[in-house]
Amino acid sequence: MSAESVRASRRTFLQSAAGGFGELALAAMLSRQAFGAESGTGELNAPAPKAKRVIFLFMAGGPSQLETFDPKPLLNRLHGQPRPASFGEAKYQFIQPDAKLLGVKRSFRRYGECGMEVSDLFPHLSRCVDDMAVVRSCYGDQVVHSAAQYELFSGRTIPGYPSMGSWAIYGLGTESQALPSYVVMPDPLGALEAGQPMYMHGFLPATHQPTMFRPGTRPVLNLDLPKQVDLPTRRRTLEFIQRLNDPAAATESDDELEARLRSYELAFRMQTEAPEVFDIRRETRETLELYGVGRQPTDDYGRRCLLARRLVERGVRFVCVVSGGGPGAMQWDAHKDIEENHLRKAAETDQPVAALLTDLKRRGLLEDTLVLWGGEFGRSPEAQGAGRDHHNLGFTMWLAGGGIRGGTVVGATDEIGLRAVESPHHFRDIHATLLHQLGLDQHQLTFRHQGRDERLTFLEGNVIRQIV
Repeated sequence: MSAESVRASRRTFLQSAAGGFGELALAAMLSRQAFGAESGTGELNAPAPKAKRVIFLFMAGGPSQLETFDPKPLLNRLHGQPRPASFGEAKYQFIQPDAKLLGVKRSFRRYGECGMEVSDLFPHLSRCVDDMAVVRSCYGDQVVHSAAQYELFSGRTIPGYPSMGSWAIYGLGTESQALPSYVVMPDPLGALEAGQPMYMHGFLPATHQPTMFRPGTRPVLNLDLPKQVDLPTRRRTLEFIQRLNDPAAATESDDELEARLRSYELAFRMQTEAPEVFDIRRETRETLELYGVGRQPTDDYGRRCLLARRLVERGVRFVCVVSGGGPGAMQWDAHKDIEENHLRKAAETDQPVAALLTDLKRRGLLEDTLVLWGGEFGRSPEAQGAGRDHHNLGFTMWLAGGGIRGGTVVGATDEIGLRAVESPHHFRDIHATLLHQLGLDQHQLTFRHQGRDERLTFLEGNVIRQIV
């Protein structure tokens, strides 16, 4: 039988695998270390790790720096006027040349021992500022969602390159044998496939792709063992699949197929060892109330933030919890009405995010769990109706835990929030800092692709030394 015939037969078997076991395996993707691959760092001279895992709170669509963490009194005084020429030019996607500046209706106060200024959109998160490092001078290269999101996740503005989650597990492997290493939890309002390429493994081996959880209360289907098939039978099924996966059966490697086949082992372990991870009913009432589970508008994001905590405490390396799915008003993409949009999105996420930081800290997990919050860009100082356009020249992201110096503010935009002018930091710097805290050197964590040693930070990223 030819190698191609063998591979075709194996694919046919996979597609017809009995029960929900096969379907679960299609979703379960393994880390390379779980199946004996070497760590991506090898014996390289990497920095001492401060973090073991990452939770990325992805605010899809682009939250406004002006309404959240970067107060601009001058912008209010110039409300309704053209942007002064002294601030320079900016390229937007939709704003017209004659657009006027839009003041901010939110109020800011100083919080914590550090005295950090936070808007009234975040009454819960404002109590966590002493654990947060706010970078007010982030910038990127694109003002279109897709390209900006690719750059946020992979350091490149086109698809096909590995995401930071895939790079992290390529370098670190996994701590858990019963759970995937890299998980993405999409927003229920967005299609599961929407924007998926930006989360993916690119040219890294397929075992470094994310496990995409389903939106809603059942993130993983077919997790329970079916009553009609006992455990020994399921183990024999897995062993039969593994025999089909004998490397001697094919003369050519098939990376995607190998990853799919190997995922059956993880699927088996998830069914036998990990179902309780997804049952948040095991949490105390106090914890559920802390996250806002069981009431609106916090129930969904609260559930996913709580599940993120349960996953990382059991060894998952990288978890992305998405806020915002689909077009327009379902994201932080406030073109038409900045007030309505941000009041709604903040109400959904403020309490769950603050609860996550609080819960990680009280369990001793924040020390080695790096939390990153932000979107693919910010919003414009100029008005687009009652809203703001995409803006990549200066915006805010924040980090906490994992050796990050809390209670710090780094960088600044100009007096109207147009451009990063003090200590500007590109996405590459965020990536370099993330890798540094994980004990991975951006220059050494590479993968040979088409004759070039590729890395997450592309050309060069600078670790943000003020916060580490």
